[in-house]
Amino acid sequence: MFAQFLLVFREALEAALIIAMILAYLARTKRKSLIRYVWYGVYLAVAASFALGIFVWFIYGGLSGPSKALFEGVAALIAVFVLSYMIYWMAGKGKELRKEVERRVKALVTRGATLALASFSFIVVFREGLETVLFLTPFLLDDATGTLAGGFLGLVTALVLAYAIFVVGMKINIRRFFYFTSILLVLLAGGLAGYGVHELVGYSKDTGIELGWLGEYAFNLGIPSESLFHHKGMIGSVFAVMFGYTVKAEWIRVVVHLAYLAI
Repeated sequence: MFAQFLLVFREALEAALIIAMILAYLARTKRKSLIRYVWYGVYLAVAASFALGIFVWFIYGGLSGPSKALFEGVAALIAVFVLSYMIYWMAGKGKELRKEVERRVKALVTRGATLALASFSFIVVFREGLETVLFLTPFLLDDATGTLAGGFLGLVTALVLAYAIFVVGMKINIRRFFYFTSILLVLLAGGLAGYGVHELVGYSKDTGIELGWLGEYAFNLGIPSESLFHHKGMIGSVFAVMFGYTVKAEWIRVVVHLAYLAI
């Protein structure tokens, strides 16, 4: 549940901070009449994100056998790609985020482009919503209850923190915060990459695709499934979600996991 919490918290906080920057700029420049257009974009983006999540869930519900494993594997690897891009983007643009947001908003309000302002707000929120759906899909398929609970707590915590920063005036080093959460996300993405490859290995076995030694197990700890330290046990599942821990793994999974962390 912690991984789901962290993912949603990070995504929701990023969106909330950017929207707060837009609102603060409009208020500071005495353009409060335009604030409602920002909210129009936010509301529409939230609705679209939920609709996308429901759509993905219904698609998965109709799958079975090899197609199910293929869907899970591809969804996990897409999530890793998007997550990696997000981490890279924040590393390069995070320190200039406020200036970039205000520059764009200034250009829009100067032209009187209210629809474009609403669209900009929509893109900001929906981009994070899209990423969240991609990130949570692999977890939702494995643990729906934990994913929904962790996601909800992450969303609420992010909104409360964003409110504390911009309304109450709470001081926080946002750059350092995103730096440390990015480290956790890199570890999580590495495990997610390994999980995605594992599902694709299962798909290859079901469809008769030969992987040779890459599809053979690199290790097997021999931990029984009822143990707390099994990757589906109470303790092991925490490390499985956060770091990709598993009691046994194929060579290709080990290679991909370690290669991702090395890069």
